[in-house]
Amino acid sequence: MEKIVIGRFDKADFPALHLNDIAVKIDTGAYTSSIHCENIVEKDNIIHCTFLDEEHPLYNNKKFVFEDYDVVFVRSSNGIIQKRYMVQSNIKLFNKIFKISLSLSDRQEMRYPVLIGRKFLTKKFIVDTELIDVSFNQKLDEDKNSIKKP
Repeated sequence: MEKIVIGRFDKADFPALHLNDIAVKIDTGAYTSSIHCENIVEKDNIIHCTFLDEEHPLYNNKKFVFEDYDVVFVRSSNGIIQKRYMVQSNIKLFNKIFKISLSLSDRQEMRYPVLIGRKFLTKKFIVDTELIDVSFNQKLDEDKNSIKKP
């Protein structure tokens, strides 16, 4: 499979979660990918949480329920090991849908609500740190071209 060039930041859709144009940070230093959630509660083998993204009023404070999940232990950049819940979903970049594992994480201090790590990037993407919004700009161009002119 030919690798796609992606920049250091982009916007992606998460079709299974009904989220569109969500800012993502591409982080080759992180192994796993994560999504910013709060109020993460496990009750009766079901995870309840709230997605947070102030840039998207339609999605900010959107509640999610996951019946299928794993418990993982992730070492954060400051060396602290955290227990996290990992869910399977999908992500749309460059007009292609890919499977992705996302850990549910409180990224309140972070700028981007989603972090994309090496586990997802490997064998699919090459990161060019000079670029931003490559997939999102391609999506906008395709949308412009699909509008029929009279």
